[in-house]
Amino acid sequence: MKRWLWIVSLSVASAACTLGPTYHRPVVAIPSAYRGAAEAAAERGAGSVADVQWFDLFKDDTLTTLVRAALAQNFDLRIAAERVLQARERFHIVRADRLPVVVGTAAASGNRLSEVGPRPLPNGFDPEVADFQIGFAVAWEVDVWGRVRRLNESARAQYLATEEARRAVVTTLIADVMEAYFGLQTLDRQLAIAQRTRDVAADGLQLTQLRRDGGVAATLDVRQAEQVLYTATAQIASIERQIAQTENAVSLLAGREPGDVARSAAFIDTFDARALVPAGLPSLLLARRPDIRQAEQTLVAANAQIGVAKAGFYPSILLSGSGGFESADLLKLVDAPSAIWSVGWISTSLRTTLSAPTRRTKA
Repeated sequence: MKRWLWIVSLSVASAACTLGPTYHRPVVAIPSAYRGAAEAAAERGAGSVADVQWFDLFKDDTLTTLVRAALAQNFDLRIAAERVLQARERFHIVRADRLPVVVGTAAASGNRLSEVGPRPLPNGFDPEVADFQIGFAVAWEVDVWGRVRRLNESARAQYLATEEARRAVVTTLIADVMEAYFGLQTLDRQLAIAQRTRDVAADGLQLTQLRRDGGVAATLDVRQAEQVLYTATAQIASIERQIAQTENAVSLLAGREPGDVARSAAFIDTFDARALVPAGLPSLLLARRPDIRQAEQTLVAANAQIGVAKAGFYPSILLSGSGGFESADLLKLVDAPSAIWSVGWISTSLRTTLSAPTRRTKA
């Protein structure tokens, strides 16, 4: 027993070895603000627009309702959320490999041997044999080379990468809804301008026709006034078509059927972006982007897989043990004479990679 305790202690002590490189974030020298923005940043302060929540940045109840509906109903966001749950459960499965595996067993069997077979039974031997077993088995891989730890590191990084991907979907979804909402606001004002232009063109055509009837203007002037009216009317139809397409896009983002999108007409008149957006955004804003953080976690996972691959060249050690009771009589199954146990360790064979010799050719 002391020998097994010594082996276990030595294995646990040697488990501090971890193969493969340890990830360190590369140091990149980047400026703290855009060029020429130092004076403006000093006047406005060191704040960043990234510190402001989207519902505090654009204080419009209609826009907030649209964004919240999109976050609740968008199918791409639901897919991203399910992928996060999948990666989290995969990480839990990999993390469980660091703990011993305990399996409970129970078995019962009955057999009868032939009394007139090619091998006759001895006298007094009962041809019916019963066997009852109950016990448990324990197996644990000693992580000598850090293979399991690197697998955990890779699974955790992949889990964080999927979470960052979900945040990227949220950010993109909010940006798309807001961009479409601002586009609708702009198209509404363009439509109002086009309608006023059409009214002015209609009044101009009527005036030109009166002047022609009075002999002051020529027929060419009437045709030119008609062309201006037709152009203004066509512009209205084009803007109305763009409004319908943008409303359909907003409905698609919100996960609902195409339809009208309610919007506040006084939103742009009361919104002042110059007072909210600092002139010099810090370069630290790059570290807040979910897609960049996702790429970094993907790099961490790939870096950990290097250690997993290197650990595959070394033998792995698996400690195993089992215990329980076995008896031919069910009533005597848990008696002391029925106890059975076994302890052992398994070492896999060393893996080697054979490569063909490199041939050098002269140019």
